[in-house]
Amino acid sequence: MSDQAKTLVAPVHIKDIQPYVPGKPIEDLVRELGLDPAKVVKLASNENPLGMSSAAKKAIEASLAGLERYPDPGGYHLKQAISKRFDVPADWITIGNGSNDILELAGMALLEPGYSAVYSQYAFVVYRLATQARGAQHIVVPASEFGHDLDGMLEAIAPNTRLVFIANPNNPTGTFLSNAAVTRFLESVEQRHGTSVTVVLDEAYNEYLPASDRVDSIALVKRFANLVVSRSFSKAYGLAGLRVGYGITQPVLTQLMARVRQPFNVNTLAQAAATAALFDDVFLAKSAAVNDAGKQQLQSALDQMGLTYVPSFANFVLVKFDDAPGVNQALLKRGVIVRPVPSDGLPDWLRVSIGLEHENARFIEALKAILAERTELA
Repeated sequence: MSDQAKTLVAPVHIKDIQPYVPGKPIEDLVRELGLDPAKVVKLASNENPLGMSSAAKKAIEASLAGLERYPDPGGYHLKQAISKRFDVPADWITIGNGSNDILELAGMALLEPGYSAVYSQYAFVVYRLATQARGAQHIVVPASEFGHDLDGMLEAIAPNTRLVFIANPNNPTGTFLSNAAVTRFLESVEQRHGTSVTVVLDEAYNEYLPASDRVDSIALVKRFANLVVSRSFSKAYGLAGLRVGYGITQPVLTQLMARVRQPFNVNTLAQAAATAALFDDVFLAKSAAVNDAGKQQLQSALDQMGLTYVPSFANFVLVKFDDAPGVNQALLKRGVIVRPVPSDGLPDWLRVSIGLEHENARFIEALKAILAERTELA
């Protein structure tokens, strides 16, 4: 260790951060094992296997000229599109470098040492990171059947709590909370704490739900001044590589987040693609249909293999194994990438993203072979 490293001074809460571990890229596996990249299937990062819509591609092509200029810092056209789509004022909208950015902006705006954030066990890891980076206290509420225990979270709110994070559907478990349950929770928070506690409703996987099942979060954000609804273009819209998301909340919170937001946090191509993708209902419907079919394909196969999994409302399935690390390594050797989740407190589980039919079939075939080999060796 260098003398400079020995004397480096940084806040303890920063030194204690465990960095986010992303899904393994195909390129890494190819380098490590010398596999043919054309034969590798990645089911690790909850990406849309269809890619992006043709409307988004055309918008990107039309925006290539002028990339020597900085992007629109306010995201005017994207905000106008979101405003029109969801019938909310444009000044209620914050655009972000993915929905991760919205979560971080809420943390930056509302948390500091001495304050606390409440979130669920087995919830999205960024809630922990956003809280830790601010030096705030973590209040982690035990999960209920791998999902959010809203009654427990309500009781866990402390006098110094400023943020509550709720993922719906939840990542990495795929569980879902009904409109009635979310509404009751917000009503109870308002009755007990007024607007001193902000609730972030993270709906990154919202578009995979049937319309009849979705929380009416736009109506809720109009009703509750302490609610931030966070959404992403990375999943159903297929724009993960462009990093674009948005938050909707009433102006007091929007203005607070604007004070800590980087001025050019969403690039020109991302703004153009997201604006076009937002109204491509045909592509969204196809994405949801492919996901529903793939989910049925995976869950039926898991049932046949006698494996335990959490029924999913998202575009992935969380599966339990006797030796999850060993199964993961065996899948990698067969060119199938899934996601271990020990950092989420689930060391015995693997999260499997839903792909195209042939990709799901590759996973199923590989898993059956691995389990058969292990049975023979037992």
